[in-house]
Amino acid sequence: MTQRTPNQNAALHVFFDQLAQSLNDAGMPMQKVLKPSIDIDWNPVNVKQYLWRPIQIAITQKKSTTELSKSQEIEKIHDILMRHLGEKFGLEYIPFPSMERRSDLIAGMEIDIRNDPSYPDQEDLEIKF
Repeated sequence: MTQRTPNQNAALHVFFDQLAQSLNDAGMPMQKVLKPSIDIDWNPVNVKQYLWRPIQIAITQKKSTTELSKSQEIEKIHDILMRHLGEKFGLEYIPFPSMERRSDLIAGMEIDIRNDPSYPDQEDLEIKF
């Protein structure tokens, strides 16, 4: 099994950012999707921890995204997550980031990834994913 590349890692984090923005724009704070309580907006770290990772562990038994195989596991987790959010909450499908869309995606990210240690270096993002 081949481990994911730095570019695929960058794509994962772009997807986490896109999904956080989409959930917030749809008026679905974390507690509405997870548990009723106090409204807290989504961010890429929350998306990864509370949406992506539970599916990842259930499907692959792997706790870290660094352990995921290049495409099969990432695609499967993405498909399951988007299907669930679409069926349960009517959230519009977000395609997984690709090289063709990379410039638009990077420009649209709300967070400053250079100051977040969980994100890849800016150079990795500018190459391709």
